[in-house]
Amino acid sequence: MRILGIDPALHITGYGLIDQDINKIKLIEAGFIKTSPKDFLGQRLNRIHIALTKLINDNLPKAIVLEKLYAHVKHPTTAFILGHARGVICLTADISGIPVIELGATRVKKAITGFGNASKLQVKRAIQYFLDLKDADWPEDVSDALALAVTYANIQKHNIKFS
Repeated sequence: MRILGIDPALHITGYGLIDQDINKIKLIEAGFIKTSPKDFLGQRLNRIHIALTKLINDNLPKAIVLEKLYAHVKHPTTAFILGHARGVICLTADISGIPVIELGATRVKKAITGFGNASKLQVKRAIQYFLDLKDADWPEDVSDALALAVTYANIQKHNIKFS
């Protein structure tokens, strides 16, 4: 099964595409979509949409995995800004006929590192280990996206039910 994990953001949206078969998970592609804060909101969202549409059309994932939206009391505006990018991603997935699965950040961190409050660096190191990557010189957003994809792949492999 081909799975696309996406760590949505307005400035840098990380993505990680993996193939899962019975015995292993293989990295297909990982990277990020970057937008400029100098551009209008609509332009930034359109850039995410165009890049994601190309990624989907080129790779044909069977599922897209996003982190569940979390709003911190001290930073409510962050959730609204993140919501714009998530909305575009969900719309692009729906237009492409691909289901969107949401997983909580704590669940993903626990599945990847064994600790629900793991740091971004710990997640990155665990992903490097899982995918046998010697040098992963990319933003943490990419590791987070790969962690989403790998977690979902393991959920599918073990037929785990989740809400």
